[in-house]
Amino acid sequence: MSNQTLPGTARKLTLVVLGLAALITTMLCAFALPSLHSGPHRVPIGVTGPEQVAKALQEKTDGDAWAVRLYPTPAALQAAIEDRDVAGGLAVTADQVDVYTATAGGPSATSALTALGDGVAAQQGTRATVHDLVPFTEDDPRGAGLTAALLPMIFGGIFPALILSGTFPGHRGLRTRIAGALLFSVAAGAAIAAVLQFGTHSVDGDYGLTALGVILGMAALSTTLLGLQALLGMAGFALGGALMMLLGNPLSGLATGPNWLPTGWAGVGQLLPPGASGSLLRANAFFDSSGTGLPALVLTGWVGIGVALALVADRRGRRPAATRSEAVTD
Repeated sequence: MSNQTLPGTARKLTLVVLGLAALITTMLCAFALPSLHSGPHRVPIGVTGPEQVAKALQEKTDGDAWAVRLYPTPAALQAAIEDRDVAGGLAVTADQVDVYTATAGGPSATSALTALGDGVAAQQGTRATVHDLVPFTEDDPRGAGLTAALLPMIFGGIFPALILSGTFPGHRGLRTRIAGALLFSVAAGAAIAAVLQFGTHSVDGDYGLTALGVILGMAALSTTLLGLQALLGMAGFALGGALMMLLGNPLSGLATGPNWLPTGWAGVGQLLPPGASGSLLRANAFFDSSGTGLPALVLTGWVGIGVALALVADRRGRRPAATRSEAVTD
């Protein structure tokens, strides 16, 4: 018996050790690589001014750092910024360079764009004037509250899944766990939005829409983790938690804006619940819900994945119960 058990134990131990090593390596890559290669990566900006000047500036500036679009008037450029079509822009005249920014959309991009505007103004022998069209709130000018909200949102998805799984275990408790996760998301999401808007005054905008966005983000996290746990056990929960925390958190781009991350990393981050939740919160809180479509769709998709996994687990759980019932009847 021991001769048969030891090889199986060795294989299992080897898989666990290799899996943990891969997890730690992935964690290092997720945290370190985006930071090492951070900076403007094809950040969309607009340029307006005399046709020849604007086109020359576009040709000179467009590249790895900036993706430049031309606009006919400063008003059109400002509207594009407020609609989140571009992150900011430059309006060039004979007398000065107007730099239009949206700090609430990405403070790092704002700083880089301001430096770009100063450089253009220096070359033309004029001066640059910065206009922040979408700033953070006066009570939180650096957006500290917005950045700090990410971890409570992530843990607000992880902790309920873990606690509900222990309180209502097994197949019989599956539906209760899903219902509990959704109810918790409503209560906690509304509370987080209330603290950000009325407590720390870190966000503006319609409270109801902000709260709905936070609720959807937390529901996406908790239902996905519950579905993985129901289908794959604690291994599924650990996999989901690692994905959300170790990849989703550093790749969310909430502190800097997603365009500050390398293109591939930024794309992955926005397809995970933390990144989509941050983008949805930012859009609802500062941009009158402009640009909410994609993050809302991503989060709804994760909720659907979590519920689908739970339904599959529910169907699997019913089969043994039906088999046992037939055996007792016979």
